[in-house]
Amino acid sequence: MMGGGQQQLQQLSQELQAIDEEIEELEGDIEDLEVEQDEIDEAVEAIETLETGSTVQVPLGGGAYLRAEVQDIDEVIVGLGSNYAAEQEQDDAIDALRTKQDALDDRISDLEDEVDELEDESSELEQQAQQMQQQMQQQQMQQMQQQDEDQ
Repeated sequence: MMGGGQQQLQQLSQELQAIDEEIEELEGDIEDLEVEQDEIDEAVEAIETLETGSTVQVPLGGGAYLRAEVQDIDEVIVGLGSNYAAEQEQDDAIDALRTKQDALDDRISDLEDEVDELEDESSELEQQAQQMQQQMQQQQMQQMQQQDEDQ
């Protein structure tokens, strides 16, 4: 039969585990968003450095590429989200990508705040668990001392 303290401890450790899993998930999301940001940086750099007539490698998927010539650097097609895309001039395309970048920054910042809150919650629960363990140990010691005295 488990004592009340033991049960509470088990509950705390389950809560801690759930928080840890949530933190891991959020950190995974943050990593994905950072990868997306890197890809946008690469796109902006490419748009800034390429010119009409430049030769580029176009990915076809499956690790296959084609060499192609840029017909017009002022016709950049930028994804707008929800499967929509728009053809934009070079500067507008860069602005659109930078706007995406800012939105990703905000999202990353929100997720990092969530992680911080969860980590605070986690350390509070860990402290509670430690205190409970100490109390239980003290109680055991007292019980043992009492048994010694009773004999």
